[in-house]
Amino acid sequence: MTETRLHIENMSFSYTAVDNTDEKTIRDIQLDVRKGEFVGLIGPNGSGKSTVLKNLYRALTPDTGTVTLDGADLFHLSHRESAKKLGVVGQENDVPFDFLVEEIVAMGRSPHKKLFDLETKEDVRIIHHALEHLGMAHMARRNYQHLSGGEKQRVLIARVIAQETDFLILDEPTNHLDISYQLQIFDFVKRLGVTVLSAIHDLNMAALYCDRIYVLKEGAIVLAGTPEEVLTPQIIRSIYGVHCDTAIHPATGKVSITYMPAALASGT
Repeated sequence: MTETRLHIENMSFSYTAVDNTDEKTIRDIQLDVRKGEFVGLIGPNGSGKSTVLKNLYRALTPDTGTVTLDGADLFHLSHRESAKKLGVVGQENDVPFDFLVEEIVAMGRSPHKKLFDLETKEDVRIIHHALEHLGMAHMARRNYQHLSGGEKQRVLIARVIAQETDFLILDEPTNHLDISYQLQIFDFVKRLGVTVLSAIHDLNMAALYCDRIYVLKEGAIVLAGTPEEVLTPQIIRSIYGVHCDTAIHPATGKVSITYMPAALASGT
């Protein structure tokens, strides 16, 4: 049986409201990711996808539950240790200061260095190797702020490659990108052959790239399975409230979803 890299047991998290009451944002999350899998998190806006991931990359701390990464308690690892294992690419790609592309990618080397360590020849090799992987070596001296949205995401993926981690957490990394960049980003991540847990907004993208999918609704996982098992017209309607038709595409062999306008679905 394939090794389990990430195991989440009964994880819950709540934000404290203005009146100091706690409202559960995610509750009793149970989830596994096996080595080499591309696992998707799908669900409507506000269902808790980003909150689950933020608890995993420790921007938030769960109220209850356990998370093990490669058999170790994730929250007992130092931030440096967890950063050596987990690389994160989010949907926000703004950087508040002016940095060159190669400087952004160099940040991925931080978990491997002490506070005042200088950049070594090996660091430089790894940084430029990561940029070459993304076809961005020629942009190394470009200002990050001047790049397009898709180019910025490629730089951030180069940064996690330089981090030398083999487990990526992606928080809707292609949100707001045009279709060519969406395909480019997911194609590249898939070719890396690493373990991936990704929140995905576009169900057709989830069908194309995911090995398994977890479905979130109102902060709870309500379903899990392969894209073929999960992405059916009945389930999509129950989760998203939209009508659609699904079929296996002859070219990709994957589920393809066609959405129906309300008038057409009702036959009027």
